[in-house]
Order: sequence, then structure tokens, then C-alpha cells
Amino acid sequence: MAVLPRAEIDVAPSLVTSLLTDQHPDLADLPVRFVSHGWDNFLFRLGADLVVRLPRREVADALMVTEQQWLPGLTRHLSVPTSAPLRAGLPGSGYPWHWSVCRWIPGAGGITVPRARRAPVAVPLARFLAEFQRPAPPGAPRSPVGRGGPLTARDDVVRARLASLPGVPAGPLMDLWDRALAAPAWAGTPLWLHGDLHPANTVLTAGGVLAGVVDFGDLCSGDPATDLAAAWLHFDAAGRSAFRAALEARRPTDPATWDRARGWAVSMGSALAASSDDAPAFLSLGLEVLAAVLEEESGAPAVAR
Repeated sequence: MAVLPRAEIDVAPSLVTSLLTDQHPDLADLPVRFVSHGWDNFLFRLGADLVVRLPRREVADALMVTEQQWLPGLTRHLSVPTSAPLRAGLPGSGYPWHWSVCRWIPGAGGITVPRARRAPVAVPLARFLAEFQRPAPPGAPRSPVGRGGPLTARDDVVRARLASLPGVPAGPLMDLWDRALAAPAWAGTPLWLHGDLHPANTVLTAGGVLAGVVDFGDLCSGDPATDLAAAWLHFDAAGRSAFRAALEARRPTDPATWDRARGWAVSMGSALAASSDDAPAFLSLGLEVLAAVLEEESGAPAVAR
């Protein structure tokens, strides 16, 4: 069974309070309660307006440090709220890794909203990317798992996933993957990337408005196609059309970049589908993404659900 990564440490509200008492005592009296966890981090609500993010795996520690170093400066000008750290935390109180206090953004995770109802988010999400994807300096981080880099680095693992997933039309997906690999590589200046812009990392209001973008743990620089995969990660055909039109209006994008973006959607969708047997929402998202990348293929079969 393919499962989400296991936590390498237990974190209780009392530990969060202890860390705050030692390092940010002005916040230590606020109530703390566990909210959820993802692949890399625990989330604890802190009072009414804050959230504490703590790595649950050692591999996420370096990602947290990258967020703390770069994200506050990168997000000050954005029109969309983000989870940029407001306070940085250090190892202590028996906890071995870096952690952050961030803004709590009210709303629902985009993954909880049906794909057909996410279309109103298409234009503001495109605006977020146009604002965020600025040229990165030479010292900007590169992804340890290849986000923002060439798709060829993912070739073996993507082919293995597609071949192993039950109910997935591997042949058409392999053809699409080959087309993405054949697209000219990004030759421009490396741009800043969110790195993991799937629906669970966006926050929507009850009215379907984009309330925020969160979890920049994969923050890196490189080929913008990685983030443009959001067209297939988030939206149905109507939403993709609106997303692409809104982005093109702000920043014209060549067809090769969109081809690579769809390749990144295949990579991310197959990863979600292959690693989420114990997480139905992520498994469903992965299968939806693989179906979405085939929707533009004439006569393509649907992915089994």
C-alpha cells in the first residue's frame, strides 16, 4: 500500500506552548489546538489569527528554513494573502527542527471544493502567479526534488508510476509525457516558483473567492512551467481556459512552456495517485489531474475512479 510519509516525531499542543514560551513569550498565553498535517508539516491553530507550522519529518526542516529566509520579502507586494512566516522558530524544548508562526487564513482548502466549482479562482490564481514569478537571484534555492528543473530528471519515476497505477490509461499518458519531454527546455532567467501549487495549498472562501496561497515548502527557482501545472491540478476545461487567458494577458507564455506544464501535471498527478492510498482526498486529486491532462486529447479514455 502506498501511503503518506510517516511522522518522525510526535508534537502535542504542550510542546508548541513550550517553544513559544522560550522563544516568543508574547504569544505563549494564546490557546493552541491541533488542526491537521500534510506530507511535511503539523499545523496548530494559535489564538484566532495565527497558525504554527512545525515539520513532522527531518527532510522538511531545510524547507522550513528556506521559507523563513526568502518568503517574507517575496510576498510583501502580493495581492493574495500567503502563509509567509511572521515569526521564525528555532530547535528547542526537545524539538529538533525549525518552525514558524504564520497568519491564519480563514476559509476552506481548495481540495475540499469540487473541481467544477473552482473556476472563479482561475483569474486570481493566474494573477498570483504573474505577481510571484519574478526573476530569482543567483543564490535562490533550487528544488531538492527537481521542481523547476528539466522534466527528463523525472522520466524514469513517472513512467514507473504510470505503468503501476490501476485503472489509469498508461499508453495515452505516456504519449503525452513524451510530448512534454520533447518540448524545448526553459532558456529564460530562472523565476521564483511556489513549487507545489495544488488545490490543498490554496484557501477559498465560502463564496469561492481565493482567500490565500499557503505551504511554500517547495519554494524554489527555475522553469515557470512547474507552477503553470496548476491549470490541470485545479481546474476543469472552463477553468483552465480562464486561467490560461488571464495569465497570457499579464505575461505571454510560449506553447512549449504550456507543454512542459502539462508534463509537470502528469508528474504531480501520478505522484499523488501513487502515494495516497491512505489519503482519499489526495488519491482522488491525483486521478482527477491525470484525467484532466487527457481531456484535451481527442478521444482519450477517462481515468477510472
